[in-house]
Amino acid sequence: MTAEVFILGGAQSDFARNMEREGNGMFELFREVAEAAFVATGIEPREVETAHVGNFVGELFTGQGQLGGFFGHVHPDLAGVPASRHEAACASGSIALLSASAEIEAGRYGLALVLGIELMRNVPGQTAAEHLGAAAWAGQEAQEARYLWPWMFSKVEQEYEERHGLDRAYLRAISENNFANGKRNPNSQTRGWQIGPDQLGDNDELNPRIEGRLRKSDCGQVTDGAAAVFLASRKVAEAWAKRRGVALDSIPRIKGWGHTTAPLMYQRKINDSQGQPYVFPFVRKAMMNALDRAGMQDIYACDGVEVHDCFSVTEYMAIDHFGITPAGESWRAIEDGTIALGGKLPVNASGGLIGSGHPVGATGIRMLLDGWRQVTGNAGDYQIEGARNVATFNVGGSATTACSFVVGV
Repeated sequence: MTAEVFILGGAQSDFARNMEREGNGMFELFREVAEAAFVATGIEPREVETAHVGNFVGELFTGQGQLGGFFGHVHPDLAGVPASRHEAACASGSIALLSASAEIEAGRYGLALVLGIELMRNVPGQTAAEHLGAAAWAGQEAQEARYLWPWMFSKVEQEYEERHGLDRAYLRAISENNFANGKRNPNSQTRGWQIGPDQLGDNDELNPRIEGRLRKSDCGQVTDGAAAVFLASRKVAEAWAKRRGVALDSIPRIKGWGHTTAPLMYQRKINDSQGQPYVFPFVRKAMMNALDRAGMQDIYACDGVEVHDCFSVTEYMAIDHFGITPAGESWRAIEDGTIALGGKLPVNASGGLIGSGHPVGATGIRMLLDGWRQVTGNAGDYQIEGARNVATFNVGGSATTACSFVVGV
C-alpha cells in the first residue's frame, strides 16, 4: 500500500427486508443506509469529499441509473460532491471500494463515502435470473440454462469433481455452517428460517434441484440490501480519532488489496487453467496480491475470512485458492472444523451470502464492513475471538472479476 487508507465504520440494512412490500424503492434504501452510516460514525455530510456507489443492474430491476445523483438528495451538503457508480457484476461493491481507496492514496480526497446497493426482490425469480445473467457473455454462453448462475456454478462443481474428486457432503456442510452463522447475525436474511437436515439433503420437495447438481440450499439469497462505509486518509483519520477520543492505531486500515479480471467466457477460463493447480488462477492471484501487499506470508496470518459463497461450491473453491488447504483439498478444512466459528480460521462468520444474503452491488462493501466489525470487536454474537486481521474475497460473474482485501488493526 502506497498510503494508508483507514476504515472509520459504516452501516448496513437488514437483509431480510423486502422494499417493495414496504412500499419503498431504491432511493429510500439508499438514503436510510447513508444516514445510518453518518449516525454510526459521527461524520457530518459536509465532511465528505468524494462518494462512490457499487451497483450491478439497477436499470434492469428498477429502471434507475445515475445513482451518484442520489447523494445530493440524502443531504444538501452532499450536493456537488464528486460521485461515481461502479459495475463489475457481484464485485461491484469492491470495485467502488478500490476506486475510493485509490483516490485517497493519490491524495485527491481525504474522506470517501462508499455505498453499495441492490434491489432484487421486486420481480419474479425467473426475471431476476435473466437480469443477473447479464454478467455472462450474452448470447454466447449458457443458452440452455433456465437459471444461468446455478447452471454455471454447477459446471464449477463438475470441474472440481473431474480434477480433484468432490463429495457433496462437504458442500452441504458449507451451507449448514453458513446458515448456522447467519442465525447469529441480526441483519441476516435467513436468521429466522428453520433449516434442518431435510432442507440441506436430497429431499426434492424440501430442497429442490435448481440447475444441474445444485439444490436450493447450495444457493445464495436473492436480497434487497445496502451497505456503506467511510474510507479516510491518515490526516482525516487522526482528526476523527481525536474527536472520538480513540487511538489512531485502534482504527482498522485496508492493509492489502488484490484485483484481477479474467476473460468473460467461463469455458475460456477453464480451458486456460487446464494442467494448473487452481481452477481459477486469477482468483488465486487476487488473493495472494492482497496478502502480499499486507505483508502476510499466508492466509493464516489472518483471523477470519469473508468469502463470496454465491453457491456452496464457490466457497469450496475459495478455501483452497486462499491457501487454507492445498489445491483440491478444501474438504480437509471442512472436515477438521478449521472454517467453523471457533475454528482455526473461521470462514463467513457473518453467514456469508448463503446465510446472510446477497444484494449484489452491496456485497463487497458488506464484507469489508464485517471485517471492520470483527477487528474492532463489534460483531456481536458472530464475533471471532481476538480478531485483528480479516481477509475478504468478492467475485463477479464466472470468476471474471476477483477482488480481495485485508482489513486489520
